Amino acid sequence: MMADRKRVEPLLRTARGQLDGVLRMIDENRYCMDIVTQLQAVESLVHKAQREVLRAHLNGCVRDAFENGDEQAREQKIDEIIKLIDK
Repeated sequence: MMADRKRVEPLLRTARGQLDGVLRMIDENRYCMDIVTQLQAVESLVHKAQREVLRAHLNGCVRDAFENGDEQAREQKIDEIIKLIDK
């Protein structure tokens, strides 16, 4: 993985902690909107981590394929990105 672990790991660890908190909130039968708010916070952190990994992929693997790879390598990287966008 090309992404900076120092940037990605804290985001995911925080998201995991918040998700554990959401599970506790459910166990405690907390107000639905409070749970949704916390789930949105988890989603935001995961999205930030995802962007960091994607940024590193584009700056590393994809750039390398376009600078040093053959046509097949370039097409493969383009296909990966298209599939990701389609999800």
